[in-house]
Amino acid sequence: MLSEILGNKKCFKLVCGAGNEDTEEVEKLVYVYSKAGANIFDLSANLEVIHAAKNGLAKSGIIEDRYLCVSVGIKGDPHIEKAIINENLCKKCDACKKICPQNAILEDIKSNYVKRKRCIGCGKCLKVCKHGAIITETCEKDLKEILPDIINEGIDCLELHAIVEDDFEVTEKWEILNELYNGYLSICIDRAKLGNKQILNRISHMLAIRKPYTTIIQADGAPMSGGDDDYKTTLQAVAAGEIIQEAEFPAYMLLSGGTNSKTVELASKCGVFPSGIAIGTYARQIVRDFISRPDFWSNEGIRTQAIEKAKELTNTVINNMNFVI
Repeated sequence: MLSEILGNKKCFKLVCGAGNEDTEEVEKLVYVYSKAGANIFDLSANLEVIHAAKNGLAKSGIIEDRYLCVSVGIKGDPHIEKAIINENLCKKCDACKKICPQNAILEDIKSNYVKRKRCIGCGKCLKVCKHGAIITETCEKDLKEILPDIINEGIDCLELHAIVEDDFEVTEKWEILNELYNGYLSICIDRAKLGNKQILNRISHMLAIRKPYTTIIQADGAPMSGGDDDYKTTLQAVAAGEIIQEAEFPAYMLLSGGTNSKTVELASKCGVFPSGIAIGTYARQIVRDFISRPDFWSNEGIRTQAIEKAKELTNTVINNMNFVI
């Protein structure tokens, strides 16, 4: 059961990306990481994506102790933003294409040459563009409209990205989730726009309407900052987790945002003991060369290599979670 995995501090959550609606990629990621030992899969609030994840689980042959978490965002949350390239301003320097962790920008860069289904809103292209040719637009969804069908499809957790400054907006969306779903809920929160006191007050308010240990707090250090496998990259995730841990909330905690194979080691040295680790960018990156191949499903050798590469990460994370419970 999910409660046992969280309670035993043995959770590995693969973040496919709240904005990642590439069903082919999601199916392959879930297949590979299910085989490798991941037990929770974070997905976009999209029925086709959920179907793809279930197909990936079915193909892996490992369904028991595998759980689906659907993430939703609100206005101001970068996870639900999509990049747009202005062809008139673009100088075709390819800086955006080179830095995109999702390969969401095509060779012939034009205003409509961003693969919207692959774009996860990380904003890296926006930061490197020296010509002001890239903007982002928010793709907010009506939760009351989309969630009933998603819940009926069969999921195990709903996550709200509660990272914006607007307390009213967060409270309104949190109440909707509580009204529609009686299973596990997750609060994804970071310090990009909120101070430590604001974060703790917000979490306390959100947990006030929840039963103890029916909620997961995802301490997002630096959202979508992963890629490098070093201590500096994961430092903010551990720091965010320390703040949450010291508050002793009646909830489970995951570390996220810049997480990698060094996260558990650094967390342990800092006295931070989460229920698990959620890894997105780095986990996707290390298997991308395998899952992007057109012969992935027909080539058993390629699938095996992808699984072994993913296992190196999942084993490092899970086996090092030898925390005292």
